[in-house]
Amino acid sequence: MLAITIEQEQLAEAVTQFAARHAPIDKTRAALDSIAAGELPTWWEEFTANGFHAVHLPEDAGGQGGTLADTACVIEAAAAALLPGPLLSTVSASAVASLADDSAATLVADLAGGATAVVVLPEDSSVRAVPDGEGWRLTGSIGSTLGLLAAQRVLLAAHGEDGTELWFVLDASSGLTLEQQRGTDLSTDVGTLTLQDYPAQAPITGIDTERARCVVAALTACASAGTVRKGVETAVNYIRTREQFGKPVGSFQALQHKAAVLLVNAELASASAWDAVRAIDESIDQHRLAAASAALMAVCAGPDLMLDALLMFGAIGYTWEHDTHLYWRRATSLAASVGSTPRWAREAGELARTLKRSTAINLGDVESEFRATIAATLDQASELENETPTDDARAPGLAYGSQRDLLAKAGLVAPHLPAPWGIDASPVQQVIITEEFDKRGMVRPSLSIAEWILPSILNSGTDSQRERFAWDMLRGTKRWCQLFSEPGAGSDLASLVTRAQKVEGGWLVNGHKIWTSSAHVAQFGAMLARTDPDAPKHRGISYFLVDMSSPGIEISPIKQASGESHFNEVFLTDVFIPDDMLVGEPGHGWDLAVATMAVERTAISNYVTIDRSQALRRMADTDGPDHDTILQALGGIEAHTTAIKAMVLRETLRLVQGQGPGPTSSIAKYAMVLLLRRASTANLGLTGRLAMLEDSDPAVIKPYFDMPSELIGGGTAEIQLTIIASMILGLPRK
Repeated sequence: MLAITIEQEQLAEAVTQFAARHAPIDKTRAALDSIAAGELPTWWEEFTANGFHAVHLPEDAGGQGGTLADTACVIEAAAAALLPGPLLSTVSASAVASLADDSAATLVADLAGGATAVVVLPEDSSVRAVPDGEGWRLTGSIGSTLGLLAAQRVLLAAHGEDGTELWFVLDASSGLTLEQQRGTDLSTDVGTLTLQDYPAQAPITGIDTERARCVVAALTACASAGTVRKGVETAVNYIRTREQFGKPVGSFQALQHKAAVLLVNAELASASAWDAVRAIDESIDQHRLAAASAALMAVCAGPDLMLDALLMFGAIGYTWEHDTHLYWRRATSLAASVGSTPRWAREAGELARTLKRSTAINLGDVESEFRATIAATLDQASELENETPTDDARAPGLAYGSQRDLLAKAGLVAPHLPAPWGIDASPVQQVIITEEFDKRGMVRPSLSIAEWILPSILNSGTDSQRERFAWDMLRGTKRWCQLFSEPGAGSDLASLVTRAQKVEGGWLVNGHKIWTSSAHVAQFGAMLARTDPDAPKHRGISYFLVDMSSPGIEISPIKQASGESHFNEVFLTDVFIPDDMLVGEPGHGWDLAVATMAVERTAISNYVTIDRSQALRRMADTDGPDHDTILQALGGIEAHTTAIKAMVLRETLRLVQGQGPGPTSSIAKYAMVLLLRRASTANLGLTGRLAMLEDSDPAVIKPYFDMPSELIGGGTAEIQLTIIASMILGLPRK
């Protein structure tokens, strides 16, 4: 769902309940002929009396005084319920009319009062406007338009003699020449309009056509997102209970993974639609990028996503009697209504050459005293330097020195942690801190791998462990590694065999760790070892802190395909670990490891901030035979990136609203997998002979050969899909 506040959830639920009472799908099926003819549903008057269609309109015009984001929740919920009729077209028209000055006051009041409408953008109109005394004459036509036959008002963009765009309001009762067409979407009418010297009053003024185009795309994306959401829900419910070979088909891994991928793409669609709606108050370029991204991720992708949902039903989903095809039809029609996919990809790519989607949140005067305190601290820190630079160009936040010391002392390296390590910052305060860092262009300190280890030490360690290690982690003076994976225990971590045997004053460890990032530069590590070989698989594992300079530790770098050695094998032979380096109780290490991996997956989802399109962006700045294809590919990658950013931002705002954490981290992790593969395919396919060189400018092969570490880190894609299927979708296990 698009809702991120309790009020929005309640609004969406009210729409869902209204649809269940007044427009169940069997009634919609019985009324298909009247819907196609543009006849208003019998419940339209009651629907508008409740104000659902006018949530975003000002109260003095008869609306509810809410935001467009509130109305987006209505559109999404209505689409999920397959509510038929002119809701989307009417809301789109009133939202565009709201962009105008007072010349649209009468139209806005009519629409708030329950009149139906449709908006026609200039690219969908060949109508020419010619002055005629005090009025105008309109001649031309508009092509296939959703909701046109049911519209009582038509908000039409016509072309003036000087090439300008003029907006007119046409009254359907004044003799318009309409033609009914057989539409793909059986729950909405489709028609065309022809005008010949049609007399029109003075045009409405103040509408920014680019903004109008963004509004229409955003609301259409909300409808498509709702349609896809319902498709995912019904498909998952079906495979959860449908049995084959004596067991639910939802227990088959192939279907589990298919359902999980479908959920991820549906969440990307919802996030991008939400982002396009919220961008109405931002600059026009930001709104254009958000709208183009939503058109690609939610609208243009809708038909394929619904087809995937339909196919999960098998042949039954393809029958006329099955309701899923009605949603498939709606998704297909919505995608057609916004125009071609290349057009939106081209627009997103053109914008992405110089623009990134903003994730700034306008909090107003919230926590003003806190913001002032943070600002003062960062101003002081900005005058200092980190005397020791980072040893990893990919991680500038690893630098340390005077500036980082000040930030650590102030609790701003990891502000979410409890005092004195952090400041126990609330979600709102964390947003403020991020904004203040960004305002100053300051690089935020990175804990690197210690980010995943420090919470375990703080929550389960001893006072001496916290005092010994936490401050050095925050100051960045000691590097850490994570000694978890083994040759026979990668994703199946509980199968580890490294053994820690109790001896006088500590533990003697023997074993072999692999894929250990940063072991070659780390002073300390967090290690899992089996301390009770007779305990069940997930028991008998303990969590140790290891001095990497201890006798018996041998580190062997693993050279990757890129030629770099970021990973290592670590061999442990009779390594002595003192008792005071055990975290928590013996045998409780698995619980600490699970908590660590949860933090790791969240951190990995933040990799979306890395530029995945640097090579394409550089190539888009030069002309060539593939220029348009490069722009489209760049646009697709930027749309995907924008959707993930919006997904994470939505989760942040949910937390700001006081709601509990959702499944965003797991979903974002796999969304990143899809993005990485999409970006690498585009880069290799469009940069041509540059991929023959390891050291090209722009770099192509180096980031490509580094990609497996991101795809595998924090759990393989297949493991992540299994987690989504079982923990989020609730599909049965074998």
